[in-house]
Amino acid sequence: MHLKQLVWLTVISVTFLNCKEDKKEELVEDLAVVEEVEERYEFGFNLDNFIVKRDTIRRGESFGEILERNNIGYPKIFQIAEKVKDTFDIRTLRFGKPYTLLCSKDSLETPKSFIYQPNKEEYVVIDFQDSIQTYMGRKPIKYVEKEASGVITPGSGISVVLDKKGLSQRLANKMANEIYAWTIDFNRLQPGDRFKVIYTDKYIDDSTYAGVHDVKAAYFEHNKKPFYAFEFETDSVKGIIDYFNEDAKNLRRAFLKSPLRFGRVSSRYNLRRRIAHYGYRVKAHRGTDFAAPNGTPILATASGTVTKSSYTRGNGKYVKIRHNSTYETQYLHMSRRKAKVGEFVKQGDVIGYVGNTGSSAGNHVCYRFWKNGKQVDPFKEKLPEAKPISDSLKVKFLDYIAPIKQQLDNIILVEDSLQPETEETLSEIQ
Repeated sequence: MHLKQLVWLTVISVTFLNCKEDKKEELVEDLAVVEEVEERYEFGFNLDNFIVKRDTIRRGESFGEILERNNIGYPKIFQIAEKVKDTFDIRTLRFGKPYTLLCSKDSLETPKSFIYQPNKEEYVVIDFQDSIQTYMGRKPIKYVEKEASGVITPGSGISVVLDKKGLSQRLANKMANEIYAWTIDFNRLQPGDRFKVIYTDKYIDDSTYAGVHDVKAAYFEHNKKPFYAFEFETDSVKGIIDYFNEDAKNLRRAFLKSPLRFGRVSSRYNLRRRIAHYGYRVKAHRGTDFAAPNGTPILATASGTVTKSSYTRGNGKYVKIRHNSTYETQYLHMSRRKAKVGEFVKQGDVIGYVGNTGSSAGNHVCYRFWKNGKQVDPFKEKLPEAKPISDSLKVKFLDYIAPIKQQLDNIILVEDSLQPETEETLSEIQ
């Protein structure tokens, strides 16, 4: 009898333990299926608390029409417009720009907030959930430092090399038109020419790629001759940033050769030119004409202060810039002016657009150049180099570029395959 009891106790114990293990496994399984749902935040709102409607401003559409179409009456619309007018002008909504409506999670789906995005980074919130308020915001921006390199092969240029690597063409544009525009002719690159570059990519909301932000440093070997370039701010007040070589010499020249990035010289400076527009009479032409399609951006050929931005019957719409006590430039026949009197513009800034206003026979910009108050031919002038680094900044510059040059020199040149990029988050703006 004792043996039977012992056997039964053993069976009961094993069964109890097995049941306990089964219950434990069920509990683990139950716990495993519980997932924490990540809340979605944007524009400072928890989007899970609303029905989110996204759209873009239609041609001719107004703020009132958008709200009225989404079940808000005009008395309320008028109240909102009056309340926010000192903070945000609702008439400035532009065609094609995105907006978001945060609506109540019920059958009426009544809008509680209107968010307008004038660009990729900024947004305007008009919140009318309780009291009516409006404010500006910026999306988080992250800058990531990267490296790239490449070798020019027969029949290719820098754009082709970068494209094969899946890199932005803005990188090629910055090197060709901003950094090395005065030292290397990118239309005549040779097979075997090579480059290394340290640059910064920009991301909005961590994931949205917004293009190349800037180039920190570059190395270009052209015809076996090395060209270093290092970005350096020489004037923090005016925000002037230039590129200098390893000996602190400016890569820029004081003046661009042309006020157009793409255009052709259609008429040169000529004091005895006969002009069809004036019946082929001899009429001095004290400018250089660059022909280009209507609307082509016109660039300031050097940094300076805008002294005139106006219209006359002969000049049409024009802009004049004083660069220093010696030099001034003028840009005539614009379709539209962008620069304002008193504004400081940097070399390469867009100051207007090609047109055919005033005494003009076709779309072009007449570029005029003054030296000591007298109009001269810029192509025959020995123009000064760009302003060098001051002696007080030179030591700081050389110390600054020392580790960057070492980083450049250590980049491995990659010809055919995509180079693994090194990434480092520089900053994140919340």
